Amino acid sequence: MADYSLPDLPYDYAALEPHVSGQIMELHHDKHHAAYVTGANTTLEKLAGARDSDDFGALVGLEKTLAFHVSGHVLHSIFWENLSPDGGDKPGGALGAAIDENFGSFDKFKAHLTQATSTIQGSGWGALAYEPLAGRLIVEQIYDHQGNVGNGSIPLLVFDAWEHAFYLQYKNVKADFFTALWNIVNWGDVAARFDAAKGFRI
Repeated sequence: MADYSLPDLPYDYAALEPHVSGQIMELHHDKHHAAYVTGANTTLEKLAGARDSDDFGALVGLEKTLAFHVSGHVLHSIFWENLSPDGGDKPGGALGAAIDENFGSFDKFKAHLTQATSTIQGSGWGALAYEPLAGRLIVEQIYDHQGNVGNGSIPLLVFDAWEHAFYLQYKNVKADFFTALWNIVNWGDVAARFDAAKGFRI
C-alpha cells in the first residue's frame, strides 16, 4: 500500500509574488504541508500496529489524528493547484453559470467566500465546494482541516486561513491575504474540479 507523498509545487516559490511571498510559499509547502504528509504516514503505521497487536486502546485519538493529517494534505494539495501566477479575473462557462445560479452573482459569491474565510474562529479554511446530493455549489468554513464540513461535499477552491499561510507577510490583517488571493486564482483548475465533481453521486 502506497504511503502519502508531498507533491511538487506547480510553480517556483516566488511565482505568486507580490500576492504571496516566496518565503511564505517555501515554508508553507516544504515545512507545514510536509508535516501533514509525515503525520498521515506515521498515523497509518500506528493504526497498522494496533490491528496487528489487537490493541485498540488508542483508536479514537488515532482516527482523529489521521483525519487531521490526511485532510491537511488534501486541502494543501488542492490549494497549490488552485493558484497560478497567471490567475485572477473570474470564471466563465459552466462554473461561472453555476456560481451565478447558486450565489446570485460572482461578486456575491466572492464576498461570501471572503467573509467566510475571514471569520473562521481559530485555524481553518474557506472553501467553495460541490454538494452532490443537491447538485449545487456551497461555501464552507472548515475548522482546522476537517471539522464543520458537509459529508460528501467536494472542495473545488480553498483558501488557507491558518496563520502560517499569511502571517509573515500580512501580519494580523488576514483579510488582506484573502483579497490578494483572488488575483491569483487558477479558474481553469477550479473549473476542471467542478466538471469532475459533477460526475460523483451519493
